Amino acid sequence: MSVFNLEKSIAIGSDHAGFDYKETLKKHLSAQGFHVSDMGTHDTSSVDYPDFAHPVAKAVESKEAAFGILICGSANGVAITANKHQGVRAAICWGDELSALARQHNDANIICIPARFVSETVAITMVDTFMNTAFEGGRHQNRVNKISCQ
Repeated sequence: MSVFNLEKSIAIGSDHAGFDYKETLKKHLSAQGFHVSDMGTHDTSSVDYPDFAHPVAKAVESKEAAFGILICGSANGVAITANKHQGVRAAICWGDELSALARQHNDANIICIPARFVSETVAITMVDTFMNTAFEGGRHQNRVNKISCQ
């Protein structure tokens, strides 16, 4: 009998521009023992990014997933959409240092990747860093506590 490990649970979604990256990241994370829930899209046909960003954000918001990964052309659309959800802190990252800082300082729980501006190799490195970097707390906790409107 398998025990569900929330810390190893990831929700992932993309639009058409991020589809190939999503598929690569799913394989990479599954090989590391993560349970990856694919919220779509499922091919490169043109789609609307909110249709995939909302399910990922809902999974993180409801604690069905510990982390989320969203990929679209610029990462702006998916980040804006995901950040509408309470308790979600979606961060656009285009480099390894930013993915580390998003976790360390902002306790980000969704990484948003701009597929048209980073390579798949950089995307993998950023996700690895994001998943393996802890929130520092301390002075940053007070700031994170002030993010929510409720």
